[in-house]
Amino acid sequence: MSSIKTKSWKVLLVSLAAAISFSMLAACSSNNNSKAAEDNSTAVATYKGGTITEKEFEMDTRVMKLLSPQQAQYLEIDAFKESILKQEVAFEYLSGKATDAAKKEAEKQADEQVNSIKTGLGETYESTLKEAKLTEKDIHSYMLRVLTVYQDMLLKVTDDQVKAEFEKTKGDFTVATLRHVVIGLKDAAGKERTDADALKLAKEVKAKLDGGADFAAIAKEYSDDTGSKESGGEIKDTVLSPATYPEEFRQAAQTLPLNKISDPVKTTYGYHVMEVESRTETPFDKLTDEQKETIKGSLASQALESYLEKDLESLDVKINLPKSSAAAGAANGGTEPTAAPSAEAPAATEAAQ
Repeated sequence: MSSIKTKSWKVLLVSLAAAISFSMLAACSSNNNSKAAEDNSTAVATYKGGTITEKEFEMDTRVMKLLSPQQAQYLEIDAFKESILKQEVAFEYLSGKATDAAKKEAEKQADEQVNSIKTGLGETYESTLKEAKLTEKDIHSYMLRVLTVYQDMLLKVTDDQVKAEFEKTKGDFTVATLRHVVIGLKDAAGKERTDADALKLAKEVKAKLDGGADFAAIAKEYSDDTGSKESGGEIKDTVLSPATYPEEFRQAAQTLPLNKISDPVKTTYGYHVMEVESRTETPFDKLTDEQKETIKGSLASQALESYLEKDLESLDVKINLPKSSAAAGAANGGTEPTAAPSAEAPAATEAAQ
């Protein structure tokens, strides 16, 4: 484990996770008014005011597989494909309703994202697109419609809404200095530890610290967090953001009495023995512009979630997707996953990293 911190992605475009954030935006196909004349393929989705053809959906699927290859397997699952297609309907419809200001900003950001992908792939850019049967225009079109919807929802968020959301989540902006020792479920050599062994070692660390041992020395001896080990387990003046730290870690850091050694706190990294040295709440007027934009982005995500859950049905969406070969096998006695897993993968593409 290189660090307790999780990656904080700014590009929220292509993850195929759950429809509760822009980390899992479905592809947006071309607007119906611009459908190519030669596209005579079957309509796989119809809704009030438009259709999405099989050719368009296949194109968008190829884009998603390129941008998020670690989740491409899920696009072979019928239930997941249907969910993605319904969201694609929503994005196509909503992009057509977006303001000119949203479209203008989306155009700028789509250019930036395509350039980021191009830079990330370097000399392999052209060959990668060719192998995926895509053009740069295909990727740009995908990005543009996703970002148009995102920007439109973002521009509708008011200052009052941002302030109200901050009051609900102000702990996420608390600044703390703390020390911790991480006992991972793998040791420094990469050997697996059982949960019981990790907990036993974490309790041993706590006992030594309770007995007056120097925290920095103990961290250097025991901690599996290479990101803080050499600094004696110290994480200085860090914002306790959910984009950065696991929920259990944040809760402990926000509530643990100052200068008290915690009981072992379990996260996906293993067990943490913590000591919070200082903690300061950030008032709204001290938020950075980036932090305010983070809140606005969260509210825009919530607006999308609300639309998908409550309003999409009003478009009278009809799905006509052909069954996959996996589904056909299941019908003949084979097996097929009944639902797509909840894949909480990073939203940014590997190519753009």
